[in-house]
Amino acid sequence: MSNQHLKALTNTVKNWYIPLIVGILFIGAGIFTFASPTSSFLALSLLFSTSFLIAGFFEVVFSIANRNSMDNWGWSLIFGLVTFFFGFIMTVQPKFSMLTLAIFVGFTLLFRSIAAISFAIDIKNYGVKQWGWLLAIGILGIIFSTILLVDPVFAGATIVVWTGITLIIVGIFNIFLSIQLNKVKKSTQKVSKKLRDRFDDFVEEIKDELDD
Repeated sequence: MSNQHLKALTNTVKNWYIPLIVGILFIGAGIFTFASPTSSFLALSLLFSTSFLIAGFFEVVFSIANRNSMDNWGWSLIFGLVTFFFGFIMTVQPKFSMLTLAIFVGFTLLFRSIAAISFAIDIKNYGVKQWGWLLAIGILGIIFSTILLVDPVFAGATIVVWTGITLIIVGIFNIFLSIQLNKVKKSTQKVSKKLRDRFDDFVEEIKDELDD
């Protein structure tokens, strides 16, 4: 049995549906951004701040719940806190110009895209074959969020367009991630409790031998 499968056997992913909720939230925000490009800055700021607050909270819960399951849970915790922090700042100061709003959104989504790459590498250790897609989406998110920060009117597109695209990309990543985490969870449930207990006892025996 490979190390990837051993890890999946001993550490079951918890709350796999949280990235799904976050993904739907971001895609919804992205669609609203496209559907209402003429909305006031205040309305968009409130939309983004609420989305970031909720997403950040859920990701903090997810990372803490999986601190014994995922190698990079600490990074997930940090990125969740960063997302929550930016959401809080935007809530306290909602009257941004569109450019300032784009900078806040761009930085938040850039951090989240970096977290996406970290997640992709982490679930690779569970033997998930589609980890490369997650990595690609994370890289794509970094590209679009960087454009949003460096040159938001690139190729004649408006700030609203780049913001909407980046939100949707990050949302797609979270939904895809939740599907893969659910597969990991289901694969571990196929192993009987008796076999799990035997494996845990075997690991403890090895630790005892090494300590002697």
